[in-house]
Amino acid sequence: MSNYSTFTDEAASVIAANGPTWGAINPESVARMRLQNRFKTGLDIAKYTAKIMREDMAAYDADSAQYTQSLGCWHGFIGQQKMIAIKKHLGNTKRRYLYLSGWMVAALRSDFGPLPDQSMHEKTSVSGLIEELYTFLRQADARELGGLFRQLDAAREAGDSAKADEVLSQINGFETHVVPIIADIDAGFGNAEATYLLAKQMIEAGACCIQIENQVSDEKQCGHQDGKVTVPHEDFLAKIRAVRYAFMELGVDDGVIVARTDSLGAGLTKQIAVTKEPGDLGDQYNSFLDGDYIESADDIANGDVVVKANGKLLKPKRLPSNLFQFKKGSGVDRVVLDCITSLQNGADLLWIETEKPHVGQIAEMVNRIRETVPNAKLVYNNSPSFNWTLNFRQQVFDAWSEAGKDVSAYDRNNLMSVEYDESELSKEADAKIQAFQKDASREAGIFHHLITLPTYHTAALSTDNLAKGYFGDLGMLAYVEGVQRKEIRQGIACVKHQNMAGSDMGDDHKEYFSGDAALKASGKDNTMNQF
Repeated sequence: MSNYSTFTDEAASVIAANGPTWGAINPESVARMRLQNRFKTGLDIAKYTAKIMREDMAAYDADSAQYTQSLGCWHGFIGQQKMIAIKKHLGNTKRRYLYLSGWMVAALRSDFGPLPDQSMHEKTSVSGLIEELYTFLRQADARELGGLFRQLDAAREAGDSAKADEVLSQINGFETHVVPIIADIDAGFGNAEATYLLAKQMIEAGACCIQIENQVSDEKQCGHQDGKVTVPHEDFLAKIRAVRYAFMELGVDDGVIVARTDSLGAGLTKQIAVTKEPGDLGDQYNSFLDGDYIESADDIANGDVVVKANGKLLKPKRLPSNLFQFKKGSGVDRVVLDCITSLQNGADLLWIETEKPHVGQIAEMVNRIRETVPNAKLVYNNSPSFNWTLNFRQQVFDAWSEAGKDVSAYDRNNLMSVEYDESELSKEADAKIQAFQKDASREAGIFHHLITLPTYHTAALSTDNLAKGYFGDLGMLAYVEGVQRKEIRQGIACVKHQNMAGSDMGDDHKEYFSGDAALKASGKDNTMNQF
């Protein structure tokens, strides 16, 4: 942050230059307001956070233990409370980001009401949520600094210069709550021009990192659902270029692009790729098509499509949906080609959507990618769509079986059962879950770990617990014991909800504007004084 006294001196010079009509303007109050509003525009934020991400990527390249993390947040308040908690418990925000999940935008932020993750929601709601998240993070800055300013005033009034110097040091060394957001643009919401226009809005709202996937935009499915349809590489690369142009037009030259491939679980394509010569990118894409090689025109029925692939005539299998099918078992090879191609054409990071959290499976693909692009790095979805408990218990079960260890006490298909919770197998599985991010970053090239929709689930769980008790036998005790008492004892800032909503900042401004005539809300009758 800028030096407090420098800001004060600069404001004093401007006020003095404008003569006595500005005499009621307090330069120190101006300095405080400037410090509380460090970022004037979303572009300021995008430029600031892009630099952070680039530095973090370089740090990870040097040491895989320096991986980054985020949680998906569907509202500005959730993102704000997350970053306040991180600063409180961990001391700083280093390598901790926010994730904006297209799934949660669809499910929670659409005017149509809850929608599936199929790009049916208003695309402007994505940029709107980015702006909202940063509005709340900036307000968290203003609130925390406001508290420091009050401490400074109290120290001065008490004549405690040592305390005043200590608080000034905290003000000058203040760490912002503003961190990078990795923002989901789905499949681009249309053609490359539509992708460019939305990317611009997202960047102007503050996004330094945009994640885009290789599905057909009007057939888009959640990465953990069936029926996914991918596009030929050139179509996807055009959208990657569109995002890069948007970044560069707006002066965010180090903006970050995450290229996501859904090919591991996508068995369909809508298009046969354009190819000009054997072995080119289009030909490689078409080589994965399932179909039958034919010898003559007699093998072609009415409406059949035929392409030349691998030096032969191939009649791809066309489904009643008018989609074409890929060969079974080609998913990993398609993922590797997708990833290499994206990195060679402007993407910075990869996202491989998998069907389970398995370090070995991810590492197998990443190692193949790194044969061509040695510094390839992943953003990985630690998805709530995985049954983490069952997956890891089965992984331990299989490892024990392979090692010849006796597993007769366990039913592999029933390992989710509570009866196994205290077992040796389950404890080892939990240890593997705990170490998953560290292990995967070391062994499988994962730079960034995120959970797409954790706060969707935490909101549901906490509301269920409160409703069960409050509307049941516990009544008000359900809230007091389950919420407020815990807030107080854990030091949750929003227990003083008036303060969190900006009441004290409003009082400060009233005093700046009206002096002793200010009618402030924080007097002795404010019930927040109970906390």
